[in-house]
Amino acid sequence: MSTYSNYNIAVVLACYNRKQKTLSFLESFIKQTFYEQVPIDVYLLDDASTDGTAEAVKRLYPFVQIITSAGNLYWAGGMITAWKYAIAQKTYDLFLLCNDDVVMFENAIEKLLHAYMLAGSKGTILIGSTLDPNTNRISYGGNTLVMHSLKKNTYTLIEPNETTLIPCNTGNANILMVDAETVTKIGVFSGEYIHFFADFDYTLTAYKAGIKVFIAPGFYGICERDYFTKWLPGSKSLKERIQYMYHTKGLGYKEHLHFVKKHYPAAYAAAFAKLWLKTLFPVIWHKFRKKDTLIESSNIK
Repeated sequence: MSTYSNYNIAVVLACYNRKQKTLSFLESFIKQTFYEQVPIDVYLLDDASTDGTAEAVKRLYPFVQIITSAGNLYWAGGMITAWKYAIAQKTYDLFLLCNDDVVMFENAIEKLLHAYMLAGSKGTILIGSTLDPNTNRISYGGNTLVMHSLKKNTYTLIEPNETTLIPCNTGNANILMVDAETVTKIGVFSGEYIHFFADFDYTLTAYKAGIKVFIAPGFYGICERDYFTKWLPGSKSLKERIQYMYHTKGLGYKEHLHFVKKHYPAAYAAAFAKLWLKTLFPVIWHKFRKKDTLIESSNIK
């Protein structure tokens, strides 16, 4: 316990109009087995919620430092803003990035700190896996992202081991611990991403930079798997389909192509073609497509 208390930790999260989920996350946070014995600060970016989230947090959890915005940051933009704000306040050893729809298990932070010590070196990222409460199966965590050919990239969500660290090359930031040395080397999330892909990009960038990316042992909380429509049906107008393709919370056209170009440039042409084919010819795409596994974003919030 005394060893853990040597770490200064910043918890970083963003929210928008999910008051009950945000409050449930914070309730799970204060139930951590030893959170009062470890120096932890919590930074919450509220992206102009209209459901009273910020007011409820101020009333029930006054220790949370709330950063407000105009409502145009979305998930990645909100996390970047909160993360940079935390860095400007004081020196931290570790940053714990969380989604506000996570409910952490009571020993989550203690387990992550133990895993970080197990990793044994600075310049480390730990991914905490979560369970879907509806299926009791893994919902988010570490992935292996592989380019199979010029036309196809896939990722595999990896089941954590109960006792050992598992190396991986990318993952979700539903529960993500990043140390200060990693931030010094590669910074925070890239500003190229507004909503999608920021966590996949960050972990993959870290992996390529020689930073150790591990799936921490076991599970760290519950988080329902979030699905989204990968294209609109032909019953929608062409204008609606194109708008959905470009929209930040639709197909994230610019972010999607930026991610592929950065990490898998040989697959760029195929990615470009697939986005337009499913938008212009959804009936044909639906009929003849194989499993659409190019890239599925992880934080559809």
